[in-house]
Amino acid sequence: MTDITVTRNDDASRYEIRSDDTLAGFAEFDLRPGSIRFTHTEVDPAFQGQGLAGKLAAYALADAAASGDAIVPLCPYIARYLETHEIPGAEIRWPRTPDSDAADDSAEAAGA
Repeated sequence: MTDITVTRNDDASRYEIRSDDTLAGFAEFDLRPGSIRFTHTEVDPAFQGQGLAGKLAAYALADAAASGDAIVPLCPYIARYLETHEIPGAEIRWPRTPDSDAADDSAEAAGA
């Protein structure tokens, strides 16, 4: 039976998922005062299709929420995960995009 483990590697600024003792994927982060910015998530092609990215995201986001830091999902995978999964106790700071800034400007111009 395969042993799947997820750990936080602060030296590499990432969460790592291992299948037995083999690194199968990681979610990189950038710590800022009061927040943790998830920047990139990757699963080795040899391990894709096994649900490891979801397990990695679930662990990393739960751990980040438990720390009390706000989660900033800059990574598209982490952002999609957060749109479809509830993370108890998590404060999410959605990044502003040029599209959202333009929409805000249009709403203000229209008197909204």
